[in-house]
Amino acid sequence: MSEDQAETARRPQGTALEVIEDWLGPLAGTSILDIGCGHGALARALMARGARVHGIDPGAEAIAAARAAVPEASFTEAGAEALPFADASFDAAIFLNSLHHVPGELMAAALGAALRVSRGPVLVVEPLAEGSYFEVLRPVEDETAIRALAQEALSACLARGAARLVRRLDYDDVRHVAGVDGFLARAVAVDPARRDAAERHRDAVEAQLARWGVAEAEGIRLAQPHRALLLARA
Repeated sequence: MSEDQAETARRPQGTALEVIEDWLGPLAGTSILDIGCGHGALARALMARGARVHGIDPGAEAIAAARAAVPEASFTEAGAEALPFADASFDAAIFLNSLHHVPGELMAAALGAALRVSRGPVLVVEPLAEGSYFEVLRPVEDETAIRALAQEALSACLARGAARLVRRLDYDDVRHVAGVDGFLARAVAVDPARRDAAERHRDAVEAQLARWGVAEAEGIRLAQPHRALLLARA
């Protein structure tokens, strides 16, 4: 068994929505700030569970897409480090795969802003720089450094007493893809800026998929490790 396989065997499988429902539920009637909402995928899922959602993203295109996809939610174009909301405006705030997209020098401010505007917890779910899905994605976008920086920002936030840790979980988000084209379509859907790199590095991605993927009935199996931290104001 490889080191990666051994580590995977020690982690439970899960999804971000399972963590959110377990740690923040019941969601009906809960006001949630979705920080780094992208095109609104999380907002849609939370609204379907009865939450009241406000999403923020610094990208105008992302906000426009989110408004079109989830018209019943609210969205604001803003950076995570300067949230335009009063203190304790929301029952909870969520960073889902978004803290590592904040510029490194602004991550501390982003965490502080989230803690300020949430009267309840702040849930941070971040992909780790490891796992088979990560290895296949690396030719397109290698986020090793920025994902590590996000973990350092979280550790520093706790170390300086800006927040206290309520819960922590490392888990594997298992995904099945239909070959290299299916993988690249998924990667580009998450971040359209990857499109050119995906086309240029298709052969390298295909080689990594052959090395790291496991063929199953549902498709090629890959695992992306995540770390979830539930924070509260100190």
